[in-house]
Amino acid sequence: MTTHTGSTSNTDNNTGNNTGNAARYLEPGRVTHAFNSSVALLTRLGVSVLGSRVLSVRGRKSGELRSTPVNLLTVDGRRYLVSPRGQSQWVRNLRVAGIGQLRVGRRVEEFVPTELADEVKPAILRAYLKRWKFEVGVFFDGIDATSSDEELLRIAPGYPIFQIDSVPAAG
Repeated sequence: MTTHTGSTSNTDNNTGNNTGNAARYLEPGRVTHAFNSSVALLTRLGVSVLGSRVLSVRGRKSGELRSTPVNLLTVDGRRYLVSPRGQSQWVRNLRVAGIGQLRVGRRVEEFVPTELADEVKPAILRAYLKRWKFEVGVFFDGIDATSSDEELLRIAPGYPIFQIDSVPAAG
């Protein structure tokens, strides 16, 4: 199976205008692609970088397995994937596929995603920003973990979030 990571864009577009735009997408550039490739390699080798996993999802058009590094967030015992870049390819593919895989080293976990409604996102966005603001803060245009629930709710449509639940192993 062929795996692909990231995008082929040549520039980083780090200004997202967080007005709650549900169609928001910030395409990764060369620097981000290189960073993501490094994190993905380490994660595939079994070294989780601050909770990193390699997410693999079938492409909605190609049917090929597509992979990208993601930050797995745990809040109150539930696990979440947040897309700081908005309507990314992995988000669109996951919606269509309805199943994904998370990998660290040789450990592969299949999961079923449930996309969250905007009104429940503020607490998850706050926890995500508290943990990874140094890495993803640039995609939030001044919004951070100390922002009000109203501010987080205003930007929520632009940040897809999925709760993930493991698929029980067969057998």
